[in-house]
Amino acid sequence: MQELKAKPRNELGKKAHALRGAGFLPAVVYGEGVASAPISVPAKDFEKVYRAAGESTLVKLDLEGKEYNVLIHDVALDPLKDVPTHADFYAVRMDKLIRTKVPVLFVGESPAVKSEGAILVKVLHELEIEALPSNLPHDLKADISRLETLESKLFVKDISLPQGVKIFADTDDIVAIAESPRSAEELDALAVAPVAETIVAVETEREAKQKVKEAKDQTKEQTEAGEAEE
Repeated sequence: MQELKAKPRNELGKKAHALRGAGFLPAVVYGEGVASAPISVPAKDFEKVYRAAGESTLVKLDLEGKEYNVLIHDVALDPLKDVPTHADFYAVRMDKLIRTKVPVLFVGESPAVKSEGAILVKVLHELEIEALPSNLPHDLKADISRLETLESKLFVKDISLPQGVKIFADTDDIVAIAESPRSAEELDALAVAPVAETIVAVETEREAKQKVKEAKDQTKEQTEAGEAEE
């Protein structure tokens, strides 16, 4: 289990900016029997643990000698630097089932892709599961070596689940497809279609504007005729 040391913090709101400048990540810990409390963790240590654990693997959080089994939740990222600016740690009970989403990791090599030029289409990238905290997997492995021929499919039922893990999805949901390669004509048709749609849209807009103009001209003529009669 990954471990991370934390300490209480008093820097709240805008004051948290100085904390980040000192190399610490503002965070909060809360959860089962744990009152919400602001904390901070070393930013570099957090990034290392987050890369390894993600949001579905337990982390041991040491808050000045008091340890919590936590999951990392709601990591806020700087939109320009793409680095964490805040994180939530959710403390869990080891005897209580947790429902969460884990990523699908595609492993192996598809014979259809390698030998027949198929296009690998990844349909599902994460799946919802339920398990005790100690049984939570970091990911679910989807073995694409099962995709042996063109148009073959990999289903949820083909994924081997770790012990104690329940998945919340239809067993016949498609995870990946070895799609047949498209011909040059099909690719050309796909490239031309958006252009054709744009031309039609422009023509339709022109027609609409022309009708509005004609209606205005007709109204103007009727108005001028009425004034002439008067």
